[in-house]
Amino acid sequence: MTNRTGANAPAPAIVRLDGAGKAFGPVKALDHVDLLISPGECLGLVGHNGAGKSTLVNLITGLFAPSQGRVDYPGAEGPLAAGIRAISQEGTLCPNLTVLENLSVVQRDLTGPGWRARAAGRIGRALDAVFPGHRIRPEALVHDMTLAEQQMVEIAIGFSEGATPARLVVLDEPTSSLDASIAAQLLAHVRRFCAEGGAVVFISHMMGEIFDVATRIVVMRDGRNIADRPADAFTRQSLVDAMGHVAADDHSDSSAATAPRNLGDRAKAILRTPEGIEARKGEIVGLAGLAGHGQAEALARFYLSQSSDWRGAADPRAAFVAGDRRRDGVMPVWSIRRNLSLAMLDRLTRSGLIDQHRETEIGESWRKRIGIRTPDMGNPILSLSGGNQQKALFARALATTAPVIVMDDPMRGVDIGTKTEVYEMIRQEAAQGRTFLWYSTEMDEIRNCDRVFVFRDGAISAELEGDQITEENVLAASFEFGETAA
Repeated sequence: MTNRTGANAPAPAIVRLDGAGKAFGPVKALDHVDLLISPGECLGLVGHNGAGKSTLVNLITGLFAPSQGRVDYPGAEGPLAAGIRAISQEGTLCPNLTVLENLSVVQRDLTGPGWRARAAGRIGRALDAVFPGHRIRPEALVHDMTLAEQQMVEIAIGFSEGATPARLVVLDEPTSSLDASIAAQLLAHVRRFCAEGGAVVFISHMMGEIFDVATRIVVMRDGRNIADRPADAFTRQSLVDAMGHVAADDHSDSSAATAPRNLGDRAKAILRTPEGIEARKGEIVGLAGLAGHGQAEALARFYLSQSSDWRGAADPRAAFVAGDRRRDGVMPVWSIRRNLSLAMLDRLTRSGLIDQHRETEIGESWRKRIGIRTPDMGNPILSLSGGNQQKALFARALATTAPVIVMDDPMRGVDIGTKTEVYEMIRQEAAQGRTFLWYSTEMDEIRNCDRVFVFRDGAISAELEGDQITEENVLAASFEFGETAA
């Protein structure tokens, strides 16, 4: 692949937006955006949840038609012919199909005799190129795969061979379910792909990833493109300032998050699991290690042991914040308000009827407290961006009286500013006696914990506390050589 059409002439742009905008009734989601994406560049697209990033991507991919302005694909008839592909933050795989069958859904030339062998070859080569050593079989059912493996398959489909080669791949929060080592493989492939003349739109709330791969950064705010500069023209501080948040950067910790805490005698643990996880009242306990090594399963077993009764409870023993919101979190046909109040319906019900006035009060309170960006909590939950859907799930759990909050990689797709606010909120809740079990693939989140259990091969390989919670110690306990390198 090459990004030159002559000795000195650059190749034509893959996509061009001229004054493009998109409105949904009176709501203007995107307002007069000018943008050019050319071969060989990785465009970092940043902005807080609801800034317009997803709407912009939907215009680029042709899912939405612009309400104003133009979207052009020089030299091609539409986005498919232009080689534009997109990997959604929400996930689009069909769980009842195999990996190779999912590829055939989007690559319509995979028909006729021998199509399965061709599909298996394409997806296998893509997985090998992006994620060496992946161990994912083309014949595997998606339903049987971990969330990280599903995300790896989605990404590989985006980069795979096809009747029309991929020229521009949009990656929306592509590492949200990947551990650090797998994420590093993806970032390396993005750099290779762009060096060979491909282009990538990379959307991430993790600043380190943006600066690692982006050659140019576009900042979105309130549906507008407010900054468009080479990546090396930004610093972490200037980028966060452009986004409009007061936090210094994504590594900053509040005083509440870093202050040492005396949690008393460890023998007074209020919960213990068969795997060996234990937690005291008011403690934030992290589960770390490489993705797919039993952390999520351990959380699920504990939560089900606390909530297996078929009846609801006005005062539940545990509340759950899902990372895979599509599978385990949102009720897609319900409103934002009803999704938020779902875990406390017993407290809101009188004589079999829901107190809608009280439900509205709670919804409005949490909309303001956690910053859910919507003009009306009665809107469908799917009208929200992915990060705002995740805020609603956080509010659902924290609004209950549950003494234990179980969090399964809950910050997927949440912007930096909201993460900082949620970290502070978790600390405040813990100071009041709530206990948190927090599985995360992000080291910055693990550092917010009082104690961390590292998992390897379905069992706890290390227990870290205080100053022991470092990336080096977590990685050492995550691999076999952590014990055998003597």
